[in-house]
Amino acid sequence: MAENDAVFRKGQGNPCRSAQEGDSAPMTESITDAPTGEKKSERGRRMVVTDLDGTLYRSDRTFSATDLAALTELGRKGVLRVVATGRSLYSLGRAVGPEFPVDYVIFSSGAGVARHPGWEIVKKAHLCPEQVDRATGVFLDADLDFMIHLPIPENHGFAYHRAGGPNPDFEKRLTLYREVSRPLREPPLEFGEATQLLAVVPGARAQSLLPALRGHLPDFNVIRTTSPLDGRSTWVEVFPPSVSKGRTAAWLAAGRGIGPEDVVAVGNDYNDLDLLEWAGTGYVVENAPDDLKAVFPIVASNDRCGVAEAVELFERTGGVSHG
Repeated sequence: MAENDAVFRKGQGNPCRSAQEGDSAPMTESITDAPTGEKKSERGRRMVVTDLDGTLYRSDRTFSATDLAALTELGRKGVLRVVATGRSLYSLGRAVGPEFPVDYVIFSSGAGVARHPGWEIVKKAHLCPEQVDRATGVFLDADLDFMIHLPIPENHGFAYHRAGGPNPDFEKRLTLYREVSRPLREPPLEFGEATQLLAVVPGARAQSLLPALRGHLPDFNVIRTTSPLDGRSTWVEVFPPSVSKGRTAAWLAAGRGIGPEDVVAVGNDYNDLDLLEWAGTGYVVENAPDDLKAVFPIVASNDRCGVAEAVELFERTGGVSHG
């Protein structure tokens, strides 16, 4: 369709800088200063970072009034409030309105940062065409069903490859985004720059697949997360090495003079791991996987106001060490 073709023409880009250059700085960044009136360094300021799906967002796809009230109160106290999500801005906008009580969103697992409200993008990163080509080859060799996502802000659009086996979660995602997706053309380099690659892996295959993919792509960040669609499949995402929730949260905090000891993070899944490890205080909700609950303090589930509980504990104790 014409709209689809127009979106993909936007995704074409010139070859970008090398992966080595991107190791010391994101592949492409657009960074602006702190909002007007906000000091870039403010001694004693704190930050709360929460995941969205499965942490702040409830199973019925609503938000708890108690959690929202806790975030609103943090704003009154001058605490920087951040949502860190794997969603694109397009997907996030379906769940979050302009009145949502946060100051920033870290989206696409750390590939971008936007102010809220208004969605002004202040940081973004992408894979260059050569990296897309390389990662695509690894995914093809592994016989995976996967998508290649356009650069921010059009990264809800993607090209996809079907390996041929049954994969209901992959097909469901294609259905949700059918108007902004197309089959992958050959060669993959034709795609241009990309925000990420995302493979949908059904069953238990991900356990053995993940180490192999990381071995083949050592200079990328290969992230595992549980599918938010069926809650069982594994999504394996490939980003530039500078991209993760934790690294991007650290960038945002440093720009405001906030150290990790003054940060509390709340998460529920494996793509929150480096964020939880970086923050001075990291909590997981009760519905997190058992191996994460063995490492981090546990608060109530996403359906029982776990974020509000984490905020209350942080306020009461001044922060506790995870572990």
